[in-house]
Amino acid sequence: MRFPTALWVVSLALLTAAGARAQIQEGPPAWAYPVNPPNFQRTPDDGTIRHVPDSAAGFTLTQVRDLFAAPDWHPDDHPPMPDIVVRGRKPEVFACGVCHRADGPGGPENASLFGLSAEYIIQQTAEFKTGLRTNSAPRVATDLMIKLSKAVTDQELAEAAAYFASIKPRSNIVVVEAEAVPKTQVRDLFLAPLDGAEKEPIGQRIIEIPENVEHFVSRDSRARFIAYVPVGSVQKGRTLATNSDPRVQCGTCHGADLNGTAIAPGLASRSPTYMFRQLYDFKSGARKGANSELMKPVVENLSVDDMIALVAFSASLKH
Repeated sequence: MRFPTALWVVSLALLTAAGARAQIQEGPPAWAYPVNPPNFQRTPDDGTIRHVPDSAAGFTLTQVRDLFAAPDWHPDDHPPMPDIVVRGRKPEVFACGVCHRADGPGGPENASLFGLSAEYIIQQTAEFKTGLRTNSAPRVATDLMIKLSKAVTDQELAEAAAYFASIKPRSNIVVVEAEAVPKTQVRDLFLAPLDGAEKEPIGQRIIEIPENVEHFVSRDSRARFIAYVPVGSVQKGRTLATNSDPRVQCGTCHGADLNGTAIAPGLASRSPTYMFRQLYDFKSGARKGANSELMKPVVENLSVDDMIALVAFSASLKH
């Protein structure tokens, strides 16, 4: 018995949509929403002065953990930081440059502010404040952002947004397709390789780790990352992003090179772990702010594999 081609296409689309819904019902993948284990303890500060490459600065572990003092390892990389970025305002407004680093690269656990307009930064902060932007799973980083958004003044936010928007973006991620990846543990909300050279199958995951964990822990704004993705992901993502279906043509809103347009932020060279969470959160309904209605039809039939592929492709692009 032979079925018409159109019927096969419809059947496949229905199966894909059903599979995508089932994955959402199973819950967000742990690798994308890492949480510290119950017995997690931070390394105690032994008073050692920490250093990073190409910087004359030095800070102790206690200093780089201070939420009201952003360590500035490379002051020549950026304009003078506004007070709200470097010090924040006690007790509720943490220094923006602590979590997002001095000039905005962030990390897998939060947003890179590179290439974002001041208007977009202000808009997203407002959506954290009003509850329109949350996560599909509880996250400490989001809780901190929500707390800050409710306490920051319009003037402080405008100064921070203008500062980060003035900084030229740079790429800090290398995407590597691999069948096996280093075994990792959650270290203060991000993945870090375990001691030794043990590896394990990558499976249906992205494993994004700092090239040098201690430099990242020290909040070095020049820290770089390796993002391991399943073999074939980048090409699959490129195919999906340029799909003939206008609902999934990322370049329509985000630009042909995914470096952003007047209506949508750039996606190129951003943390694939962070970007995966955004796609997943749009699909689950956790992100329902501005433009979420435009994103909903894009993500509603995407599987976890599709999302991995799309963000592997976007992360592989350079600014």
